[in-house]
Amino acid sequence: MHQSADADLVGRVLDGDVDAYGFLVRRYQDAFFRFATRMLANRDDADDALQSAFVRAYRKLGDCRDPSRFGAWLYQIVINECRTFAHRRDRRERRIVRDELQLERASDEHPVLEQAGDVEEIQRALGQLDAEQREAFVLKYVEELSYEEMSELTGVGVSALKMRVKRACDRLRQLLDSSRSLS
Repeated sequence: MHQSADADLVGRVLDGDVDAYGFLVRRYQDAFFRFATRMLANRDDADDALQSAFVRAYRKLGDCRDPSRFGAWLYQIVINECRTFAHRRDRRERRIVRDELQLERASDEHPVLEQAGDVEEIQRALGQLDAEQREAFVLKYVEELSYEEMSELTGVGVSALKMRVKRACDRLRQLLDSSRSLS
């Protein structure tokens, strides 16, 4: 069953073979986990978002119009789960801390690393982009998708995606330059 096409596996799952879904999950989990980690800048958050995406896909599998393109369909679900997770997390993080002692304790518990490696520095900069720019940048330069593929997955027009990628690159450059000048 390892070499079965996605459409065959989807058909088996819809016929009640739950184990066939496990093969689909294993087929896509590594690539989608890398994507979710880059989108959310946190492995635990990525794991939560990906689990949610796999559960949602299982429940909605009957809605997959073209089982031979299951991977692309699942990718859309993963993207949406990452967006939702990031939006909720950002909303939680924007809460105003009114207690000065609590604010001071939080800053003591999370000191800034004095010397970060390039990968950590880039990941941190990616985390500072707004969700739309981060998503576009990751899809283009990490996942190496064409603008047409990105548009198909996200539902956003090609010209808008090009602008998001350009703005993301400009902002990343700015963030990395400023963090290096502070070192």
